[in-house]
Amino acid sequence: MVNWDEIRTAYQVARLGTVSGAAEVLGVHHATVIRHIDALEGRLGVKLFQRHARGYTATEAGQDLLIVAQATDDQFTQLAGRIKGLGEGVTGDLTVTSLASLVPLLTPVLADFRSQNEGLTVRYLTGDRLYRLEYGEAHVAIRAGSAPEQPDNVVQPFRPQRMRLVATEAYIRRKGRPSGIEDFPSHDFVGHENRDSRAPFMQWLRSHVPEDRIVFRTMDNRTQVDAILAGAGIGFMAEWEAAKHSGLVEVLPSEDSWSAPLWIVTHVDLHRTPKVQAFLKFLKERSKSWTFE
Repeated sequence: MVNWDEIRTAYQVARLGTVSGAAEVLGVHHATVIRHIDALEGRLGVKLFQRHARGYTATEAGQDLLIVAQATDDQFTQLAGRIKGLGEGVTGDLTVTSLASLVPLLTPVLADFRSQNEGLTVRYLTGDRLYRLEYGEAHVAIRAGSAPEQPDNVVQPFRPQRMRLVATEAYIRRKGRPSGIEDFPSHDFVGHENRDSRAPFMQWLRSHVPEDRIVFRTMDNRTQVDAILAGAGIGFMAEWEAAKHSGLVEVLPSEDSWSAPLWIVTHVDLHRTPKVQAFLKFLKERSKSWTFE
């Protein structure tokens, strides 16, 4: 009978390409990884990997095993995530994910919700990565842009997020204020490192600002705010964020096309659990005090 630990080890080696990488992910010694691979190849009577100086490359048989092992691993991950979310009360883990730009709004909400539910551990994951709710990677996702279309997700409209194109007074004194888009080639801009950013305001920036004038680039909107406040250039900031800072100058009137609506996304299997429902009710109530427009 094939040992699942050996298959899981082979899967990680095929995925990462090195014994050391697989050992780190699995939390085992690299010798254990090699032993598992040797034992599995011996049991199956076929070579799963080509060994070379840079690591391991899956053979055709190894690729077949990778496909099956990945599907099985995903199913186990999905099952574990669902089981963790099926508690009767507001206890255990609550995993929420959002863009980093929403940290100032969501962190106080999560902290207060946790203080009212002592048996809860909050995991707040930020960034551009789309965590897979169907695999239990998060209970609740706050996403921006067009409505998510992943199957088996419950998608609820949350709040609009109007954007402003701003710069500091210090930047305007140094470089002047653009009278219109035609002046953009002589100005500095703050933007996103990812050219494929889905944010409508970033797509607008890419289409109206010369590439070489986006002189300060970051991986998230939160860092862009800090760069704008530091005088690095002109950039987009959510209206609620801009209202917190004195000394900002609006460069152009806000356009509706820049807006990035927010959505609350949950998986259908976890949507009705007491923990998720309690948090959604708490979040919606607290968000009434947010000024977005």
